[in-house]
Amino acid sequence: MGVEPIPCWPGRLVDVGDASIHVRTTPEGPAETAVFVHGLAGSATNWTDLMGELAGDVRGVAVDLPGAGYSPAPHDGVYSVDGHAATVARLVERIGGPVHLFGNSMGGAVSVRLAATRPDLVSSLTLVSPALPDLLPRYGPARVVMSATPRLGELAMRWLGSVPPERRVRATLSWCYADSGRVHPQRLQEAVEEVRRRDGLSYSAAATIECARAIVREYFRTGPDNLWRQAARVTAPTLVIYGLRDRLVHARMARRAGQVFPDVRLVTLPYAGHVAQMEYPEIVAAEARGLFARTRASMRRSA
Repeated sequence: MGVEPIPCWPGRLVDVGDASIHVRTTPEGPAETAVFVHGLAGSATNWTDLMGELAGDVRGVAVDLPGAGYSPAPHDGVYSVDGHAATVARLVERIGGPVHLFGNSMGGAVSVRLAATRPDLVSSLTLVSPALPDLLPRYGPARVVMSATPRLGELAMRWLGSVPPERRVRATLSWCYADSGRVHPQRLQEAVEEVRRRDGLSYSAAATIECARAIVREYFRTGPDNLWRQAARVTAPTLVIYGLRDRLVHARMARRAGQVFPDVRLVTLPYAGHVAQMEYPEIVAAEARGLFARTRASMRRSA
C-alpha cells in the first residue's frame, strides 16, 4: 500500500498532580507546542500521522486520557468530560502553555470545555468531528447511548470480549473511516495488538463504558456548562473539521459550529469519516498551519 507508515511516537508517564498519564511526544525543536486529545476508545496513537506532518511546525504532545492507551485508570474510578479537561489542563500547566489544542470526537468535547474555562492555556483550537450535543436520532450516536445504558453496556462489552480482536478492530474502523480499505496493514496490525493488550487490563471495559456515559451526560446537560454554550465563550481562533461521510457526528453540525464559535474556520472533507486526522493527515495539517499563522497574526495585532 505504498509508503510504510511512521512508527508511533515514544511515550512516557507524566505526573500531573493527582494522577499519572501517558503521553507521546515528537522531538523538541519548534518553539510552540500542540496538545492532542483522542476520542472514545481511542488513544494518543490516533494522532501519530498528523503529529508527523506537523513535527516541523510544533512540538506535539498526545495524551492518553485516564484509563485509555497506557494511562492508568483514575484513582476514584470516575470518568467525565470535566475530569478529562482538568487532567489536560494540568498537563498543559506542567509543560507550559498556552498551546495549540487539538481534539477529536470526545476529545473535541474535552477541548471545548478546556478552551472555554481556561483560555489562558489555549492559543488555538482545532476540532475534528467534535462530539458536541446533537439530539436528533441517528444510528451511530444511538450505539453510544446503548453502550452507556446501565447493565446493557456491561453486557455488550462482555459480548465484545468474546469477539476476535481483528474482527472488533475491523468493525470499529468501518464506523470511523469513510473507507476502511485505506487503512495500512501495519496500522491494522498495531490496532489489533493494542486491543489484545487492553483485553488483559481489568479496567479497560469499564473505562469505555464510563466514557460513553460521560458523553451522553454532556448531550443532555443544560445551563451555562452546556458544551454549545461554552463553545460560544471560546476566545481562541478555532478550526472545525467535519467529514461528510462521518457515521458518528453528522456534518450538518458544521452549520451550528459556524454560528456559535466566535472566531472560526469551517472545513468539510467530502471523502472523510470520523477521524480525518487519521484518514487525511496531510489535509488536516495544511489547515492547522493556516490556523497557526492566523493565531500568530492575531497575537501580533494585540501585542
